[in-house]
Amino acid sequence: MTDSIRRITRALISVSDKSGLVPFAEALAAAGVEIVSTGGTAAALAAAGLPVRDVAELTGFPEMMDGRVKTLHPAVHGGLLAIRDSAEHQNSAKQHGIEPIDLLVVSLYPFEATIASGADFDTSIENIDIGGPAMIRAAAKNFDGVAVVVDPDDYERVLAEMRANASGTTIELRRRLAAKAYARTAAYDAAISRWFAEVVKEDVPTWRSFGGRLAQPLRYGENPHQTAAFYHMAPSRAGVATAHQHQGKELSYNNLNDTDAAFELVAEFDPSKTAAVAIIKHANPCGVATGATLKDAYEKALRCDPVSAFGGIIALNREIDAEAAEAMTQIFTEVVIAPGASDAAREIFAAKKNLRLLTTNMLPDPRAPGLLVRSLAGGLLVQSRDDAVVEDFDLKVVTKRQPTEAEFADMRFAFKVAKHVKSNAIVYARQGATVGIGAGQMSRVDSTRIAAWKAGEAAKTAEIAEPLTRGSVVASDAFFPFADGLIAAADAGATAVIQPGGSMRDEEVIAAADARNLAMVFTGIRHFRH
Repeated sequence: MTDSIRRITRALISVSDKSGLVPFAEALAAAGVEIVSTGGTAAALAAAGLPVRDVAELTGFPEMMDGRVKTLHPAVHGGLLAIRDSAEHQNSAKQHGIEPIDLLVVSLYPFEATIASGADFDTSIENIDIGGPAMIRAAAKNFDGVAVVVDPDDYERVLAEMRANASGTTIELRRRLAAKAYARTAAYDAAISRWFAEVVKEDVPTWRSFGGRLAQPLRYGENPHQTAAFYHMAPSRAGVATAHQHQGKELSYNNLNDTDAAFELVAEFDPSKTAAVAIIKHANPCGVATGATLKDAYEKALRCDPVSAFGGIIALNREIDAEAAEAMTQIFTEVVIAPGASDAAREIFAAKKNLRLLTTNMLPDPRAPGLLVRSLAGGLLVQSRDDAVVEDFDLKVVTKRQPTEAEFADMRFAFKVAKHVKSNAIVYARQGATVGIGAGQMSRVDSTRIAAWKAGEAAKTAEIAEPLTRGSVVASDAFFPFADGLIAAADAGATAVIQPGGSMRDEEVIAAADARNLAMVFTGIRHFRH
């Protein structure tokens, strides 16, 4: 490299996203840049009255095969790949009539948007771009001589450099654009490979890749010394990634993580059947409830652990009304997320400047498939998301006493919540509300006792004579390895138990339940959450 500034004299533009295209091309033309283009892009530029040269003039071949073949030609790739300071490359270009291309502008066929729309197989295949990624990779490899733009957000950045450098770009900008270009093609190919793996039902492909687009740089990660950012992946499930923020300051890493946990939990409850509210702190629920109204559900959820609820995240499964909003603004809350919010509710929330309100128009589907990814030293752990829903289970009563209808309803409720509590998880529930939650303990019996203790503390706060665990049901996310955890639940006042079963000591645990006249149900499915 002999010169860090490279003047742009010829640009090849081929974009599916035409936002900002015409003003950008006008600025290039005004700077004396010759514009070469393809298909619909060329038509759009010509319609705007801009001089444009069809790529077929460079290649000597027309577009063919429904546009699949138009830029895959030495006249294009030679123009992008020729090293400007190599006499050999320049002689070859001259010998074969290859003209240099100094700027490549490409936005790829909208494959991610196509599959997100639910398009059929053939339509999805036709939206896999071939020529675009090939040109992008070529231009990015030759960043010393070529600037490559894959995002309309960078148009002004390029023009600003051209204005400052006599129609040239700096090596620093070209390197940054090249890095972004390779990231774009990587994310694009990742979306295609993930989709294809799903199509052919390949659960464990030999190569696994993931890609996303920056949605929000974050101030820091879980702690101030950690860097972080939020990326969107395609297609996106309804949730935090699709939410609209109505008010409040920027969401933090922990806000996003906790809000996602809250919304996934509350989505377990069908809004056509009941209102539901979940209050989350540090990715664990501190209160969950259903009710006739959102206000009723919120007050029941708050009663479970009002101390932990301070500064928490609230998720609701219905559009928020004014009554619920008024109730929720009585304590400090970081984030509220729901499918929607009435005008009156938004007005009430607006008075709380530090509260962030998010709406999504819909709930995530708890049965939807998906992938969960966790990094390890030197690798990734990838698994399918836990899409098991208790309504689909074949519940088996294993005790002498059969549960009552009310106990059965509360057990299903409690097991839904336990699915979203960090293991070891214990959830006491009564009348469609959590009354005690034990999360993340190394011993299941400790989780059982902590949940009962918290229920006692909540009763004191509410000035209730006895803990609400009296007459409750208890859910365990995994089997009781010994009878001690079940006995602790019985001592706390639980009358019925729901758990996966499968322990070597199941008979011992069943006998302990029978001895205390407990009803117990096995689900056959566990919900570990680490």
